[in-house]
Amino acid sequence: MATIGRKNVHGKGGVRFKAGYTSDKEKNMLRNVVSQLIISGHVEVTLPVAKRVSAEADRLVTYAKKGDLAARRLAASFVRPQFIDPKTNKTALQKLFDEYGAKYKNRNGGYTSVIKTSTRRGDQAQLAIVSFVD
Repeated sequence: MATIGRKNVHGKGGVRFKAGYTSDKEKNMLRNVVSQLIISGHVEVTLPVAKRVSAEADRLVTYAKKGDLAARRLAASFVRPQFIDPKTNKTALQKLFDEYGAKYKNRNGGYTSVIKTSTRRGDQAQLAIVSFVD
C-alpha cells in the first residue's frame, strides 16, 4: 500500500525521487569539455573541473603519441565525434592524433596548463583556463 503524504519530503511517506549530479552526468560533462579543448585549444571552467580536464587531456595526448589502432580506439571511446571543419570532414579525434600527437612527440608529460583567473560573479567560484602548452 502506498503511503499517504507529500512527495520528496523526508518523513512524509519517504523520498520517492532523488535529484543530484550523478557520475554519468559528470563523465559526460568531462567528455564535452575535453572535446571542446581539443577543438579550440583552450577552455574556461571552474578550478576543480579544470584539474580533471587537464588530467584527461594529458591521457588522451599520450594515446595520440602512441598512434596505433588500440590507442585510437581508446581515445575514440572518450572524445565526442564532433566535426571541426565540415568542408574537410575532420573530427576532433583526427585533430588530436594529427596535430597534438605530432606536436608533443618529444615531450614527456605536461601537455596542458591550468591558469587561475577570476571568480564567477554569481557564486564566486574560482575560474581557470585550461590550454595546451606551446
